[in-house]
Amino acid sequence: MKIHINTTLAIFIFLLSACSLHAKHAKSRQHTAMKAHDFHKDESDLIPVIAALHDQMQTWVNTPYQWGGTKLNGVDCSGFIWRTLKDRFNIDMQRVTTRELVKMGRKISSQELSPGDLVFFKIHRQLHVGFYDTDGYFLHASVSKGVTRSSLKNPYWKSVFLEARRIKSEYGARISFNYPKTNHG
Repeated sequence: MKIHINTTLAIFIFLLSACSLHAKHAKSRQHTAMKAHDFHKDESDLIPVIAALHDQMQTWVNTPYQWGGTKLNGVDCSGFIWRTLKDRFNIDMQRVTTRELVKMGRKISSQELSPGDLVFFKIHRQLHVGFYDTDGYFLHASVSKGVTRSSLKNPYWKSVFLEARRIKSEYGARISFNYPKTNHG
């Protein structure tokens, strides 16, 4: 009988300590999850931005490059940015050039990049621009590939990267989806 009580007591103490450790571990996991949620709280605001960029990309992907172009039959890098700002973010502005875009918004570091930020490159003596997408990629109108998605980690793009700028909030952007897929002008 004494052995049975000691065994029962030992099992009870073991279970009690295991539950205590589990509760501490669960509380720690919950705290970590809350910290992660706080850290990612603003990411939910980016979902519509990412969706709008991807919606625009589906419309424009493989559109050939055309200097000065703003239509689905040909677009240049600043034309693609302008159409996206106008069509997806409802920013009412006249056609802008890359030289004008590089003066808009506020300069940010490459570590601060979030979807919708503008990324600028200096290629020879010309400026090139695209939208930062996600995971180190950007959307742009490439001279050789037309409208495409490229990696900022690509050695070429790394070597010509100039700066990044954030303009979304400064211009009162409002997101639109499913813009008519016509050759709008």
